[in-house]
Amino acid sequence: MTTHGFNPGKETLLDIYRRAALLLANDVRARKVISSGQIAMVYYSYRGQEIIPASFCAALRDDDYLCTIYRGIHDMLAKGFPLDLLWAELAGRATGSCKGKGGPMHLTYPPKGVMVTTGVVGSSMPIANGLAWAAQVAKTDQVAVATFGDGASNIGAFHEALNLAAVWKLPAIFVCQNNGFAEHTVYAKGTSAREIADRANGYGIPGVRVDGNDPVAMYAAAKEAVDRARAGDGPTLIEAVTFRFMGHVFGDADTYIPKDMKQAAVAADPAPRFRQKLLDDGVATEQELAALEADIERQIDEAVAFALASPWPEADDLRFDVFAEEIMV
Repeated sequence: MTTHGFNPGKETLLDIYRRAALLLANDVRARKVISSGQIAMVYYSYRGQEIIPASFCAALRDDDYLCTIYRGIHDMLAKGFPLDLLWAELAGRATGSCKGKGGPMHLTYPPKGVMVTTGVVGSSMPIANGLAWAAQVAKTDQVAVATFGDGASNIGAFHEALNLAAVWKLPAIFVCQNNGFAEHTVYAKGTSAREIADRANGYGIPGVRVDGNDPVAMYAAAKEAVDRARAGDGPTLIEAVTFRFMGHVFGDADTYIPKDMKQAAVAADPAPRFRQKLLDDGVATEQELAALEADIERQIDEAVAFALASPWPEADDLRFDVFAEEIMV
């Protein structure tokens, strides 16, 4: 696809930047809080991938569905997941979105369409199909987005989900955040396809490869896919090419990432580059962006404080939210 001449407009560009700035600041804070010992959790940093969800979520409605994975906090925040409920869940507190029972790998917030976070590689896609089918049957014109990494494109569920979505023309969008590594394995050593987007050809659906660090290109690809899905024309596979700055899980030595490759990616950090572009093009002033960023830091301060001040779940809470009706013994 081409984005030549495409202009999302000032309001959309600022919306994308607001989301991206939130994601960047939240990841920095998460690593700081873990390192200081305030919260103990397994954490999968998304640093470097902020532009992808900031752009595609700007093209979605609140009632559109999102199914993401364990490295998906950026997706959820971009979709509108409340910061206080997110941080309380990360801290395992009773005030969290899942009452402290889900933690960082199993977050959900249906009021904003965040339906599931899954730790099972590839499983976001068949779940999104189910939600897309429900929307199709109910004729609500909602769309369902599944996000996943490049390694998940080698999982059977990827192929099954794309095939079924194509056959039934489901309003589903499959967003592969290709960050170059499947856990600790570089792309070329684990994936035979030259491009993941090429795999869409086998199912007769559009496959789009886009620079996931370019907010205009990413938004254009997302909007086209969303419009197509809402119109009843079926699914789209989007391969958003990016790079994650950290190791697979926070704390690993990331020695498997070539140093020159990482240095080049960090030097081209997409979030500050987008910020500078907004300034250069006169979309916003330094004062406006600084005020936006200060407000984000304030929101994160309040969310972390809320989480740390919240109570732990009671031991008896283990009995609840397991069955539709509690069975008394």
